[in-house]
Amino acid sequence: MRLILAFLSLCVALTAGAQEKSSKKKAGGHPPVIEGTKSETYRKIGDTELKVWVFDQAPKQTAPRPAIVFFFGGGWTGGSPTQFEPQSRHLAERGMIAIVADYRVKTRQDAKPADCVSDAKACVRWVRANAARLGIDPARIAVAGGSAGGHLAASVATLPGLDDAKDDKSVSCLPNALVLFNPGTVMAPFPGVDLKGFGAGLDKARFGCEPTEISPIHHVKKGTPPTIIFHGTADTTVPYATVEKFTEVMKAAGNRCELVGYEGEKHSFFNKSKYAETLAATDAFLVSLGYLPAKK
Repeated sequence: MRLILAFLSLCVALTAGAQEKSSKKKAGGHPPVIEGTKSETYRKIGDTELKVWVFDQAPKQTAPRPAIVFFFGGGWTGGSPTQFEPQSRHLAERGMIAIVADYRVKTRQDAKPADCVSDAKACVRWVRANAARLGIDPARIAVAGGSAGGHLAASVATLPGLDDAKDDKSVSCLPNALVLFNPGTVMAPFPGVDLKGFGAGLDKARFGCEPTEISPIHHVKKGTPPTIIFHGTADTTVPYATVEKFTEVMKAAGNRCELVGYEGEKHSFFNKSKYAETLAATDAFLVSLGYLPAKK
């Protein structure tokens, strides 16, 4: 229960950090207005239109470009797509197409984490299905996120289920790379992981599915996309030990996984004290994949 309750407290802290670096936007309200972007609907459920905001600042090119899709944090309960606006603007200026995505959450649509995963999978499918129109290379789509959004990014890359029956599964939702900021990767007991009291409350009623169905570490296999993880060693919301074990499991399966630990940092550090450092490391990781040109 403590893990879930801690996740639910993230919305204010994480969103506030992002807003300090974001450009002008509509004060309050949802969905937000993000200047200089193109907004499109990727999924409609009832009266809810789930949108993406596309940052594309490079001059027109004939060659398709790599893209990155960001999912915000907020404990699957709240949060705003504007959280990763600063990172998106930087990467768009560097030549990628950057996208921030909305998804259903508890406070707005009474959604459960399983619904959030379903939306995230649908979003990546939408990006790939519309890649030609958006100028995106469908074989170079990175997915990123922080906290609960990091969980969604990892879930899109690992979980075999939680798709909607109406989804076009002929279009893959598997990303080609992952950039994870203090992500939830262990949602159920796992050998060798000490959850330090955070295991209570990880149940079907809360998640909307069996805990193992929504736990990325339980579904890592060879071919899981290359990954970089940023995590504070003093994180009391998502224990550092969970991402250490995730990294170990990824490497054991033959996958590239880099864990960048920040000594003494807590959960929301990546959009605050270590914003510049994590952005630079993200940039370097994407350069190593050939998604960005090397800086001169």
